[in-house]
Amino acid sequence: MAPTAVSSLSRLRAAAGVLLDTGCVLAFVVIGRARHGEAASAAGLARTAWPFLAGLAAGLLATRGWRRPTAIIPAVVGAWLGTVGIGMALRVVSGQGTAAAFIFVALAFLGLFMLGWRVVARAMASIRATSQPG
Repeated sequence: MAPTAVSSLSRLRAAAGVLLDTGCVLAFVVIGRARHGEAASAAGLARTAWPFLAGLAAGLLATRGWRRPTAIIPAVVGAWLGTVGIGMALRVVSGQGTAAAFIFVALAFLGLFMLGWRVVARAMASIRATSQPG
């Protein structure tokens, strides 16, 4: 592959990784708000999501998770623990709740989904690599 094609593919993978992690966070927020009977307004969703999205960004930046978006270490660890750890800290600072059960649910849900999409992506890449002639 030409260097520009590799570079474009790397950027595409990095963007897809960030979008998939963002989707995991937004799914967590939407499901959580619905489960607690909170309105699905854009303002409510934004108020709940911003600490976790900021945590996700910080975790990915700290681990440079965009370089190898499907890697378990550091990408999933940075995305997952940054989202939950920094997200919960920002919720405290902004006056939102952080009950112990909520922290455990966030760890479980986000860990499962952030790890899950990476496992699927790696499996698909492995299948493609073994099915190619040659």
